[in-house]
Amino acid sequence: MKNIVLIGMPGAGKSTVGVVLAKSLGFTFMDSDLLIQEKYKKLLHEIIEERGVEGFWQVENEVNASIETESSVIATGGSVIYEAEAMEHLKSIATVVYLKLSCEELAVRLGDLNERGVTLKPGQDLAGLYAERIPYYEKYADITIECDGKLIRDIVAEIKAQTVKG
Repeated sequence: MKNIVLIGMPGAGKSTVGVVLAKSLGFTFMDSDLLIQEKYKKLLHEIIEERGVEGFWQVENEVNASIETESSVIATGGSVIYEAEAMEHLKSIATVVYLKLSCEELAVRLGDLNERGVTLKPGQDLAGLYAERIPYYEKYADITIECDGKLIRDIVAEIKAQTVKG
């Protein structure tokens, strides 16, 4: 069976929803941020400090473009959408689901952006990052799930209803 890839802003719930979705489908769960940390033996924010934002995007692109799996739910990092090679590969092996959350809801969930390994350009804040990324998420999404105010189980049920063919 085809894979499901979750995209969206940091804090949108990609990893949390991904684990629950994978369990309910009998799929494997993969978190591409963890794949990056495992491959480079460093935390995301350490890679960003070492290589800069664009250097990190190259690392993220390389790792995501090399994922080969079946019947998996893959949670991606929020910046995966900047690299066309990775996104084209992921779209070729999966249904891409965008977990959409309002900027206000994200601000409450996120806390310290640097600690989370969020790639911000100098002088950029969450609202600027949000505005910059939304068109990319919308471009690559096969399905968009509105997540504001919803329980994990309800988001999972919506994804299953739209991706699993009876």
